[in-house]
Amino acid sequence: MPVAVLTQPDRPAGRGKRVTASPVKQFAVDRGIPVLQPPTLRDDTVIAELEDLRPDIMIIAAYGLILPQRVLDIPIAGCLNVHASLLPRWRGAAPIQAAILAGDEQTGVCLMSVTAGLDCGPVYASEIVAIGANETAGELHDRLAMAGARLLVTYLADIIARKIGAEEQNEDEATYAPKIRNADAALDWRRPASDLVRAVRAYNPVPGAWFMLDDERIKCWAAAEVAANGAPAGTVLAAGPGGVVVACKSSAIRMDSLQRPGRRPVTAGEFAAQADLNGRRL
Repeated sequence: MPVAVLTQPDRPAGRGKRVTASPVKQFAVDRGIPVLQPPTLRDDTVIAELEDLRPDIMIIAAYGLILPQRVLDIPIAGCLNVHASLLPRWRGAAPIQAAILAGDEQTGVCLMSVTAGLDCGPVYASEIVAIGANETAGELHDRLAMAGARLLVTYLADIIARKIGAEEQNEDEATYAPKIRNADAALDWRRPASDLVRAVRAYNPVPGAWFMLDDERIKCWAAAEVAANGAPAGTVLAAGPGGVVVACKSSAIRMDSLQRPGRRPVTAGEFAAQADLNGRRL
């Protein structure tokens, strides 16, 4: 039985920027589980409160705050992180996006013992998940979340009882997935079209792959690679119901769903009807 749920403080969300409880908090409150929302875990009062709970184990999933060693030492069976990659590949803040950007055919989830380093603790269990050819980061995230839940149901009791051990990671195979910046999602037509198509998938739904059209930042939510005629990178080859096609370093990208600032996403045909794009150089 959970003795408490820790989640970050409520923050403004949505267009109205209303302060909103996270889904984790809502789930816990509905079930009568105490909720703690400290802005930091380095406060002595917060640490004392956690110590008083005397937890057997702490399970971490995309928490977003650094756990100091004093907190890591509190649970009897330690702290367990549900990490969305097949460690040691893609340690860090954005493993799902990194796997898609790299063109990986599979990823997965690991149950990892938390240590002071970045996602470098020993691994208790993992599950491999294939990445769909057109799968977005949001879609893959949801499937990985289910895989993580299955792993916890299967192994948590044995981990707490110390019936299974954890295997150390191979440091020589470690790769890193840094935190995503908005600038990372800019579409650079000088890159191969295949790279840009993966970027569209990787940055859907956050922050959204984008490019500039005059003074507007346009987001692209769906795209595919198509053949090109050798035009300079950034040249709009076609714009209509069949897609907005832009020449890249190699091949071309056909953008099928686009969104102007403050507007809803629309089909390429709808977007092309709002702007004269044919022959333009983006």
